[in-house]
Amino acid sequence: MTMPATALDLGRSAFSEHRWSDALDCLARADAEGGLPPQDIELVASVAMLLGKESEGVAYLTRAHDEYVTVGDMAGAARCAAWLVLYLMNLGEQARGSGWLARAKRMLDGMVDPTEAEGYVLIPTALGALYGGNPETSNELFSRALALGQRFHDRDLTALGQLGVGTARINLGFPDEGLGFLDEAMVAVSAGEVSPIPSGIIYCAVIGSCRLTLDVQRAHEWTAALARWCGQQPDMVMFSGQCQTHRAELFILHGAWEEAMAALKIAQDRSRHGDPEATWGAWYFQGELFRLTGLDEEAASAYAKAAETGFEALPGLALMLVRQHKAAQAQSMVRRAMSGADPANRRRLLPAVVDIELAAGDLEAARAAADEFAAPVRDARRPLEQAIAAQAEANVLLAEGNPHAALAAARKAWRLWYSLEAPFGAASCRVLAGRACKLLGDQDSAAMEFEAAKADFADLGATPAAADVLELTGETSVDASPLTSRELEVLRLIAGGNANRTIARELYLSEKTVARHVSNILSKLAVPSRAAATGYAFEHGLIH
Repeated sequence: MTMPATALDLGRSAFSEHRWSDALDCLARADAEGGLPPQDIELVASVAMLLGKESEGVAYLTRAHDEYVTVGDMAGAARCAAWLVLYLMNLGEQARGSGWLARAKRMLDGMVDPTEAEGYVLIPTALGALYGGNPETSNELFSRALALGQRFHDRDLTALGQLGVGTARINLGFPDEGLGFLDEAMVAVSAGEVSPIPSGIIYCAVIGSCRLTLDVQRAHEWTAALARWCGQQPDMVMFSGQCQTHRAELFILHGAWEEAMAALKIAQDRSRHGDPEATWGAWYFQGELFRLTGLDEEAASAYAKAAETGFEALPGLALMLVRQHKAAQAQSMVRRAMSGADPANRRRLLPAVVDIELAAGDLEAARAAADEFAAPVRDARRPLEQAIAAQAEANVLLAEGNPHAALAAARKAWRLWYSLEAPFGAASCRVLAGRACKLLGDQDSAAMEFEAAKADFADLGATPAAADVLELTGETSVDASPLTSRELEVLRLIAGGNANRTIARELYLSEKTVARHVSNILSKLAVPSRAAATGYAFEHGLIH
């Protein structure tokens, strides 16, 4: 006779099938009916964290720790303490996290034989060293954690150790070696050998490292894998915001800016409801979209939200300052950031440094930045890195008065951007090619390059970049308008025959705000009606 399944059996089954809401209901019921052993209390803690219930997760994990102490399993207690450190630090509770770390170390000191728990306790300190600008110490600590994971055949610890070593090696300036470690960790994750929370940590950290190293092929591959993994667990909150942020970054690269904005709004919501790690990217990349479309006020607000996490909104904020004719301020900002950056983040900033130094009039500094970025670019498997290097070189060569070489570099960069299906980068290189042709006296070729770039920017909605092209060709520039970027956007919708309510819904504004914008437009253009404003806009090239 088959015995009926207990709540504990059902909870364990739901956990193995990644049905997190069912798992939490059944395990909580089993706990209420007769209590749970510490291993199962750990499961409940993981499920609560995955569902975005941080306080519940911390409470269950604290109970698991206490139960392990009661039964004399000090290794299990130390492991729980190490995870509590990570969770609490992530929630901004530094004092409690430090207290748990001290307790975990004290428990290990009282143990005679080494265990895998020692490796877990190393991880918070290793992360602190990594984020504190000491990748050498981080590499050493993660290497010890990896060795302990391998020694005790702990797959979670082994994969986390590989992740840590790989990330540290990238930050030390050894990207190929570091990516090798990350690929090895991802093999274990994709094979289902690693528990859910370590798996999510590894997915998101590996994609972040791909972005840092400009390895777009790996970023595509692992972002798609993360999206599938999240899609198989629809009630999971933890990691889902980070997944949307990574998707948005690729959407931006490929010119799908509306899709990127939609993904970022989801990421912002998830960051507030259980995935705080998504916060910086959710706001920073929204700021980038606003900057690229000329909405500087909105961009500044989004960058400020990103900066609230403790990480600066760079290089986007500095590039916006250049657009606002504040090149000296932007230059000061990036020079300060570069002075304290580790090798990987320094490299991430270099392409923007080229543009900013040129805008500030320091050609020597721009040349140094372009050369530094180009020095290690040899791998044909990283076309994004090659495209950025060639574009920076073309930009500097134009400033140096070498249009022949600049044209060759710009066209090489355009081919690479085109192969990546990255329309903004490709259009930007057509502008550089047009400038080179113009200097060489080939006005017809210059006109064709400018026209193609202008059309691509218009398709994207990249108003500032389109305005730059108009200035180069001597046409009416959007910047010549008395209207703000937001007012121009409202004017375009007015010209499309949209009522205030429709405009408010389209731009996520209140009708009262839209009415104020309409009033400002009519006043600034000195016209009596919406129809007259539309006619003025077409006549003066404000909309096309």
